[in-house]
Formats: sequence, structure tokens, C-alpha cells
Amino acid sequence: MSRTPHRPPDTLGAFVPHTPPPMAGAADGPLAGSSFVVKDLFDIEGHVTGVGSPDWLAAHGPAEATSPLVTRLLAAGADFLAKTVCDEFFYSVAGENAHYGTPTNVRAPGRIPGGSSSGSAAAVAGGLADFALGSDTGGSVRVPAAFCGLFGLRPTHGRVSLDHAFAMAPSFDTAGWFTRDAGLARRVGEILLQGPTSPAPIARVCIARDAFEVADAPVAARLLAFIEQHRARFGDLHEITLAPTGLDGWRDCMRLCQGFEVWRELGEWVTAHRPALGPGIRERMALASEIDAATYARAAALREDVCADLEARLPPGTLVLLPSAPCIAPLRGLEAAAAEDFRRRTMQLTCTAGLAGRPQLSVPVGEVEGCPVGLSLLGWRGADEVLLELAVLLVQ
Repeated sequence: MSRTPHRPPDTLGAFVPHTPPPMAGAADGPLAGSSFVVKDLFDIEGHVTGVGSPDWLAAHGPAEATSPLVTRLLAAGADFLAKTVCDEFFYSVAGENAHYGTPTNVRAPGRIPGGSSSGSAAAVAGGLADFALGSDTGGSVRVPAAFCGLFGLRPTHGRVSLDHAFAMAPSFDTAGWFTRDAGLARRVGEILLQGPTSPAPIARVCIARDAFEVADAPVAARLLAFIEQHRARFGDLHEITLAPTGLDGWRDCMRLCQGFEVWRELGEWVTAHRPALGPGIRERMALASEIDAATYARAAALREDVCADLEARLPPGTLVLLPSAPCIAPLRGLEAAAAEDFRRRTMQLTCTAGLAGRPQLSVPVGEVEGCPVGLSLLGWRGADEVLLELAVLLVQ
């Protein structure tokens, strides 16, 4: 007899109203007995992928195939429960969707969950599911993981399939996941990670001084205390400047490259359909439309320089420690100027992994003012398993 998993009541506003029905995983497997939810970016055959936009949802038909990530997780024994709310077209790190609402962050009541994978993070933090699929283009797994007290991996670019998933900015897009438990994060990685690995032993651990300077002082202090507490695990620590030419310049490079790709993917549809974009999304989409080919070419050349610099200074075996987010989760409904400052500082911290296609894992390390904070482990390309294993060791 077929089994239908029980979907818990959505008390957090985490699930989209058009979610597909639950699906049972295989009777046995490494993830048997666990449950997961999926950001409304990944396709489920026979159902429309809504990408956080009611206008997009209304204009498109059902998906013709299911994301291979969902298929693999089901085959490994995990039960699919629901699709989750995300920021509109994933173009935010806040998690406040003007159309579907803001999922509740149970770890920081009254504050944002972080985005764009907001519903996925909120559902796991709130116990509605054991783990969740999200995506990370500019910080959309790492930031919600930090704000909701979760483990969250942005994998090496290209190591996790994005077939049958919505493209935002393809040279930055990654599929990642959230868990409350480091061991489960590692087991999910064993199912989803593919392609070339680089399991070099960690030979050098660096603290990114300039990244810590971006963070609020209480957040930086809490993270540094955790590092000191685990000094025996990290070994000798070296202070470095992550971005010799300045994190703000690297952030701007990512903003231009990402924006150009976003408009290349979405511009024709947005121009033709004129969707009712929410605040923040509307302004960023307008700015993306103004990035010309020459500007993009200059930014892309700088990106190549950044990658070459990182390869020379941070070769395989080098681990970098930095804040996952610059602050605790901001209160909901920030004024526009404060929201933009939050976004700017956040992207200073998230841009390195995006520009270089490197894996970055956010690890929950405690609280500041009763709100979770996350420490990021930034590795080299292919070091995803090394980061996941280190996370397990750090919480033993």
C-alpha cells in the first residue's frame, strides 16, 4: 500500500499556496525517516514553479520533469513535504516577499528569516521539516542559515545539479541545503554532491580580518570567541586581508556581473509582461536593465583577476573563516536606506565565494542579543566534503 507523508500545519507562512502534494521517499535508504521541503525554484513534474512571483506563476504551465535533486532525495528515503516561499525572482537576501509574506523566524521573533531561501530556512528552524533545499546566488543559503541558527552550504559552483531549476544568474547560481544537525548536512551532501572533489587536508586556517571589520562588533566578538574556543581544532591561525583591493570593490563586481546575467535571463519576460514587482526587487531589476555589455565586460575581467588572486594566495588546503552575515537578523520592515545598507554589507561578505565559485558553509555558533549568528568556513573548489566534515567535528 502506498504511503502519503503527513504535512504538518504551516504555522510559519513557509509553504507556498500552490505547493505540490507530499511524496513518500523510498522505504529504506540513508535518509529514510527524514523529511524535506524545497524552495519554489526547483521543478516538480506537473506543477508550476512560481519563483516567488504570482505573475510568473499565472503565465507559465506545469513543469515537464522533476529536479534530479528531488528525485535523488526521494530515492534515498526522504519524504518531500512542500514547496517553500522565497524572495521574488530570488533577488534579495531579506526574505520579505511582498506577495506571499515573510516566513516566521522562530529563532529571532519579529525579525527577518533572511532570503531568498526564506521559507526553506524558516521551515527547518521551526521543525516543519528535517532539511530543506535552497539556492544561493549571492548569499541566499548562507544568510538565512546564519539568521535562523542552521547549517547551510553553498556548494562549489557546478557540483550540485541545477537541471530543471530556474536560472537567475547562471555563473553564480548554486543549489544548497539547510539542516539543524551537522551530521544530516553531511549525509545530504553524500546524496547531492557530484563532480570533481578536492579532499586535500586543511593545512592553513586564516581569519579574514577585513571581513570581520564589516560585521557589527558584538557579532564579530561572538564569532572570534567561538574560533578561540576551538583553537585546538583549527590549529595555528593566520590573519589575512581577504580582498586586497577592498571588499566593496569585489561586491560591486559581483553586483554588476550578477545583474547583467539576471537581465539576460529575465529582461525579455519582465519587459513584455510588466509584473507587479515588490519594493527592492523593482529597483534592483531596473538597475540590472541598465548594465550594458561594456560595463559587464569590465566587471567580468575584474572577476577573472579576483579568481586568479585567490588561487595564488588561497590554494587547496587553505580554509578561511569569516562572518556569514554582518549582523543579527534585522527587524522586519526596515526603511529603504537601512535595508540597502544591510544588503551592501551582506554582499561584502558573500561576494568572494560567488565570484570564485568556492564552497562556503555557515555554522551556527551561538547567539547575540538572543538571535543566532553564523561563522562561515570558506574553502577551495571541491572542498565541500571537507567543510561538512569539519562542521561535524566542531559541534561534537
